[in-house]
Amino acid sequence: MRIESIWQYPVKSMIGVKVPSAEVTFAGMVGDRIWAVRDEERGGIRGAKKIAGLMKLAAEPLGDGGVAITLPEGRRVLSSDPEVNEVLSDALAHRVTLWPLQPAGDLDHYRRGPADTDDMMEEIRNLFGRELDEPLPDFNVFPPEIIEFESPPGTYLDAHPLVVMTTSALDSLAAALPDSSVDIRRFRPNLVVDTGDEGGHPEFAWTGRRMAVGTAVIEILDGCPRCVMVTRAVAPDVPEDRQVLRHIVRDLNQNVGVYAKIVEPGSFAVGDDVRLLQP
Repeated sequence: MRIESIWQYPVKSMIGVKVPSAEVTFAGMVGDRIWAVRDEERGGIRGAKKIAGLMKLAAEPLGDGGVAITLPEGRRVLSSDPEVNEVLSDALAHRVTLWPLQPAGDLDHYRRGPADTDDMMEEIRNLFGRELDEPLPDFNVFPPEIIEFESPPGTYLDAHPLVVMTTSALDSLAAALPDSSVDIRRFRPNLVVDTGDEGGHPEFAWTGRRMAVGTAVIEILDGCPRCVMVTRAVAPDVPEDRQVLRHIVRDLNQNVGVYAKIVEPGSFAVGDDVRLLQP
C-alpha cells in the first residue's frame, strides 16, 4: 500500500488542498484545521453541520500562518483582510467571524453554541442527517469532551487527529451510488491510501492496528461515523445529495473511512509506503 494523496484543511469545514507531504505531531497534521468560523448569531464555533455554505468555500494556507479563502464566484479574501468577516458573512448569508486556534484553556471559545431546538433527539438527528427510522452512531467513538465542546479544546478537529480512507472505499462508493457524485471533497480525509484492486472498504479491518506511514506511526481507532456534511453541496459538479448518506447508514454501518491518532510523530509524502505493523 502507498499514500495516494494527502489533504490539508486549513479552515474547519471548508474545501482543503492536496499537499505533496505533511508533518504530523501528536495533535495531528501540521497546518490542518487551524482556523474556524464562529457563529455570531447563535454563538459558538460552527462547522458545515450547521452552516452548510462553508463547504462551498475553499481555503489554502499562506506562509505567515494565515489563510486565503476563495468564494464560490471566485473572489479571494485573506484572513488578514480587515473586511474578511464581512465578506464571509455575506457569502454565507449568516453573521460569522474567522478565528485562529485559541489556547486550550479558553474553554468558552470552544464550548458548543445553543441548540437549534429544545428537542435534543431532533437536534442530534439533524446534525447527523438521520431519518427517523435510522440509527444514531455509537457515541463511544467520539472523545467525551465533544459533548460539551464543538471540538476538543485547543483544536478545531471534529473528533480525532486524522481521517484515513482508501482508494478501494472510493471505488466501492462510486459503484454503489452510480447516480451520485462520489467526490473526495465530500468525505474530507487527511490520508488516502492506494489499496490497489482490493474490494470493499479494507480500512475497516485495520481498527486497533498500528501503521507505519513514512516516518510516522499511526493507530487506527475506529470507523468514522458520517453526518449530514457528506450530503452538502460542494460545487456545481458535487450537488446536495441525501442518497450518499442513506447508503452509508444502511450498508456501511454508518461509517466511511477510519479515525486515527499519531503514536510516533514524523512526516510522510505522496507515494510513501504504508505498512500494517505486527499487533
